[in-house]
Amino acid sequence: MFDRTNTPPPTARPATADPVAPQPPERVMRISPLDLRQQRFRPAMRGYDKTEVVAFLTEAADDYEHALREIDRMRSDLARMEALLGEHRDREANLRNTLLTAQRLADEVKEAAQNEAKLIVREAQGRADLLLQKAQGRLEELDHDVNQLKLRRPDAQGTVESTIQALYRALEFMRDQDQTRSDDKLLLHRPRQSDAGTAKGGEPRAANIDERKASS
Repeated sequence: MFDRTNTPPPTARPATADPVAPQPPERVMRISPLDLRQQRFRPAMRGYDKTEVVAFLTEAADDYEHALREIDRMRSDLARMEALLGEHRDREANLRNTLLTAQRLADEVKEAAQNEAKLIVREAQGRADLLLQKAQGRLEELDHDVNQLKLRRPDAQGTVESTIQALYRALEFMRDQDQTRSDDKLLLHRPRQSDAGTAKGGEPRAANIDERKASS
């Protein structure tokens, strides 16, 4: 039998090869493992040992069959990996488009927010300016009113003093009138002396006349 330990492994495709890149045309294998097992050679002078030849062909057929199975497996793996690669590329493209769309939407939202913020600031500034103008006008009106009141203050003070003096004089006059009326009432309610007093020389009557003069 033959030693298979030193048999080199089948050449694998480089890891860096692009599976999408164009590949060279595959070589068509004209001999199958069954052909190797069924192959018989004609005997000849000084030919090889028939048993060794058959053993070699059987071993070669086994290796050949194993290589074909490995190739089929690798082709299946390659097709599956290419399908997965295509799916990943589709997902990558979709993800890239999604990211671009999200970035564009974020930029649009940001721009809209900035424009709205600028509009709000302008409106607030306009309202603030209007309120400031109104407050300034009101302040000027109040200053004008205060100045007018300051100018009118002396006249008002004179009017108040004159009114107070007039009221005081009126009050004094009313007090004098009340005092005079009280004195008159007292004189009217004072009892008159009898005729006997007048008979003694008329002194009480004269005294009454003097008191009335003094009170008047």
